[in-house]
Amino acid sequence: MRKYLLSAVAVSAVIAGAGQAFADAAAAKKWIDSEFQPSVLSKDEQMAEMEWFIKAAEPYQGMEINVLSETIPTHAYESEVLAKAFFEITGIKVNHQLLGEGEVVQAVQTQMQTNRNLYDGYINDSDLIGTHSRLQQAYVLSDMMTGDWADVTNPGIDLADFIGITFTTGPDGKIYQLPDQQFANLYWFRKDWFDREDLKAQFKEIYGYDLGVPVNWSAYEDIADFFTNRVKEIDGVRVYGHMDYGKRAPDLGWRMTDAWLSMAGAGDKGEPNGIPVDEWGIRMEAGTCNPVGSKTSRGGAANGPAAVYAIAKWDEWLRKYAPPGAASLDFYQSLPALAQGNVAQQIFWYTAFTADMVKPKSEGNNTVDDAGMPQWRMAPSPHGPYWEEGQKVGYQDAGSWTFLKSTPMDRAKAAWLYAQFVTSKTVDTKKSHVGLTFIRDSTIRHESFTERAPKLGGLVEFYRSPDRVRWSPTGINVPDYPKLAQIWWQQIGNVTAGTATPQQAMDALAQEMDDTMARMQAADEAAGVYGGCGPRLNPEIDPEIWLARPGAPKPKLENEKPQGETIPYEEIVARWNQ
Repeated sequence: MRKYLLSAVAVSAVIAGAGQAFADAAAAKKWIDSEFQPSVLSKDEQMAEMEWFIKAAEPYQGMEINVLSETIPTHAYESEVLAKAFFEITGIKVNHQLLGEGEVVQAVQTQMQTNRNLYDGYINDSDLIGTHSRLQQAYVLSDMMTGDWADVTNPGIDLADFIGITFTTGPDGKIYQLPDQQFANLYWFRKDWFDREDLKAQFKEIYGYDLGVPVNWSAYEDIADFFTNRVKEIDGVRVYGHMDYGKRAPDLGWRMTDAWLSMAGAGDKGEPNGIPVDEWGIRMEAGTCNPVGSKTSRGGAANGPAAVYAIAKWDEWLRKYAPPGAASLDFYQSLPALAQGNVAQQIFWYTAFTADMVKPKSEGNNTVDDAGMPQWRMAPSPHGPYWEEGQKVGYQDAGSWTFLKSTPMDRAKAAWLYAQFVTSKTVDTKKSHVGLTFIRDSTIRHESFTERAPKLGGLVEFYRSPDRVRWSPTGINVPDYPKLAQIWWQQIGNVTAGTATPQQAMDALAQEMDDTMARMQAADEAAGVYGGCGPRLNPEIDPEIWLARPGAPKPKLENEKPQGETIPYEEIVARWNQ
């Protein structure tokens, strides 16, 4: 879950309300009538679902539990509104705390390492699926729902309705996490500028092809150059052809692990993640659960030519085509910069930003017109020259409820009730209108989103299309996300600092990842820490031997900038609407 700062201070947000808990049908009816509309359920169906929650929560009335999530609008709504409603309806008080994503991951890691119950439930990325399925420190939800938690599992939960349930399913076929919110990493562009006849003619004359949605990185680079160095100014405003961030901070790591290498083409074919080499450059042979390395000398691709190209292009574009100071921004600061309205496109843009990018001009958003209609659109991100058809096309974040075995059973069951409540059909449609981070197919299909779709810049069309499952989170090749993720931002930060070249940074990153995985391997072999599914590193050999073999790691291309290729946006929407 990424990557958005709701306010200037990402701190504990909201207590679930104060005063007397009602814990009865009258409270439920009040909330259904006043807040939980629209809904895919009728009011009678909503009431029936809430009556189930009231009954199931009876043993836990008066309990106070603590849960943690990152700071995005969806979770702020849960913390400020839904936790209060849950308290009044069930009598269970929830302290729903909001922190930055890095702090959430750190809390999860600390609880796993110490077995101290810090929180009774977490909304943390499904990127940790490889961690949870190996360490066996998280409650296995599919087992608990039919076992010890059967009495607190909503009969109307409808797991098949969750569009990201495959992302939270381990290699053993069991569900470890329950999606709470999802958003994809897409391409964002100013359609009003792209549609201008004068700019279209100028672009065609200079580059020899049509201005449109870039299919490959060559076209993205040409468009970035065009707006930054050729157009320069629109309506009296200095404009730029690219936006990104580069501050040395944990979110710089997400910038790269969120499929940037696979978008360049570094991994193998295979969806939702490359097989055997994934988007982190980690190799794990098909049919096994043991990663064998990330260095090219072990058959990985983290420091191969495609990965180095990916980092080099990120750094080059940031310096040449983005607004001044972008290299000093972090993830959280980059959104306000985009809303200023002086950027033509962004290759790496999360749909979680949609809620803010549709705010009116009166709130400082210069990317909508006077009527509040978006002047921008979202589209599939372009891919790099190493990419081949059949490879992963982009990243999707699936912030998901996770419960650790170090949490006492009664507290975990109460938190499980809350998790089901905030993802229930009763509240999900309204919650999705607030945060625009869809988790249920039924919600996406609701008529209220058909009506709102023209104001959301392509979001509804994307999530109603088959493409939505082609964007996927980090997969099972990553054996311990908290341990490995922190390596990325520190090493890649050396590129922005000017203390390492992209090749040096990726060599160091791959070496440190393999060193870390070697320690995991030792722990797994000695004590079964990873259930026998920890790393088993390949011996190192000449990287050229691996580079000469089919698949990843891939040898360096003679031409890393093929002819630019674009597509009209209308063709993408037509495909999404099929």
